[in-house]
Amino acid sequence: MATALLILHGLIAVALIGALTHQAVATCAPSRAKPHSFFTRFRAVPAAAFTNTVVVLYVTSFLLGGIVYLYFKIDIQPYLERDRHWSALGLFDLKEDFVAIGLGVLPAYWCSWLLPPADQHRQIRTVLTVVLAFIAWWSFLAGHIINNIRGFGS
Repeated sequence: MATALLILHGLIAVALIGALTHQAVATCAPSRAKPHSFFTRFRAVPAAAFTNTVVVLYVTSFLLGGIVYLYFKIDIQPYLERDRHWSALGLFDLKEDFVAIGLGVLPAYWCSWLLPPADQHRQIRTVLTVVLAFIAWWSFLAGHIINNIRGFGS
């Protein structure tokens, strides 16, 4: 059961990373990029189209991560502590903090993308999107490091 939940959590995390990375690059890319360039293609897709998807994926990933976290605390963390993987556990502790911060930032992110486009909202949208993209990438990589050291079923 835990392995299936972990796989589902990972698949949702990959979708979240894809949506947030696409939105962050589309938001940060220069609006006057060369025609037919990589950035022009990213900007062709409306970045606001990813907003609701990002919110649903983030909350779903958070909830599944909370369930899988119980298995981690009971089955895996004691072995990591016994084997003195302190730096990996520290990365995972930062992941927990970043994810909680991201959950707090999520309503502001969602509201900033609902507002009509304006220059003053552009910077807010960009910063919130990049922060959430960083959190998603950090969480994904930290989770993989922990899983590679001692994953479920080991």
